[in-house]
Amino acid sequence: MANEQTVADVASLSFEAALEELERIVRQLEEGRGTLEAAIAAYERGDALRRHCAAKLAEAEAKVSRIVERAGEAVGLEDFAPR
Repeated sequence: MANEQTVADVASLSFEAALEELERIVRQLEEGRGTLEAAIAAYERGDALRRHCAAKLAEAEAKVSRIVERAGEAVGLEDFAPR
């Protein structure tokens, strides 16, 4: 499980920065270079980044849903009904 420092570091990243780092870690792990200990640490960081990205996406999806909901209420869905 990720340590508290890793979680704090990851939480401060934007979605784009976290995704970029996650992609870099995946490439590094796929190459298979380095020690087992380094690979485990990278995997742990990658998991924290993956969870952070998933949470950011869920947040964005919820915001978009709220915007669409409000827009539907403001305009009225019947305004878009086929005639």
